Amino acid sequence: MNYTLNQLRIFLKIVQTESITKAAEDLHLTQPAVSIQLKNFQNQFEIPLTEIVGKKLYVTDFGREIAVAAENILNEVYAINYKTLAYKGQLAGRLKISVVSTGKYVIPYFLADFMKRHQGVELVLDVTNKSKVIESLENNEVDFALVSVLPTQLTINKIELMQNKLYLVGNREVTVEEKLYPKTVFESIPLIYREAGSGTRFVMERYFENNQLAVTKKMELTSNEAVKQAVIAGLGYSIMPLIGIKNELENGQLQIIPVQNFPITSVWNLIWLSPKKLSPVAAMYLEYLHKEKDALVKERFDWFENYR
Repeated sequence: MNYTLNQLRIFLKIVQTESITKAAEDLHLTQPAVSIQLKNFQNQFEIPLTEIVGKKLYVTDFGREIAVAAENILNEVYAINYKTLAYKGQLAGRLKISVVSTGKYVIPYFLADFMKRHQGVELVLDVTNKSKVIESLENNEVDFALVSVLPTQLTINKIELMQNKLYLVGNREVTVEEKLYPKTVFESIPLIYREAGSGTRFVMERYFENNQLAVTKKMELTSNEAVKQAVIAGLGYSIMPLIGIKNELENGQLQIIPVQNFPITSVWNLIWLSPKKLSPVAAMYLEYLHKEKDALVKERFDWFENYR
């Protein structure tokens, strides 16, 4: 056998995403490049690693066993690199964070300076919905998770980063006829939801339930960007985090519909399992956040904190 570390890395990402397209996106490669590497890797085994049924890729049982071995090999390689850097006096290791989808507008600003200071740290950042974020934390697959809705089933520690604000939004063609709509406005407009498992959807449904509102779900979409584009196109309204619609508000593609007792507010928390022994990298990152988070919020999110 003559497989390369790059083939192992690509195959492991394919197994994790169960998609050549998604693997290519995550690795910043072209889809043909990923397909070629998968084929070259597969050619070294007599037993299939993957199967295509319909148009969907499935990983075989044998393929999953190879993926476990591939991850172990890559971890050993990373360990060699980290030990080399540590010997030179540099902080080194992997920092793994799972982030709910709207958290992608927040977490980079709390990471950028830390990563610049510590060149030996490798960041593994997974952006997904709330259910999968909590699952990865529960399975001890990550150091931290960024959420705006705290899990009730886990014993966790947390550090508050900044507040989260959710507003009712519509597109530029909507005529706002009142300075402040009553909450019953939700019973007369078509609403666009995030998928089940999304933190934003959880907040929406809790609000409607607490206020005993009978609403009409127009459609359900699987990402914040998809919801945003659907609202811009005029397919309906949605409750969206302010943090993710700054550009669209500024260029007039979206507008906030004023509703009584809005915005809905929560807090972005970085959480970790209470019993977990943090790695040196994770502990250093936590120390960095305690020292720098207030200054970062003031510098990077002043527009957000002062938005009315």
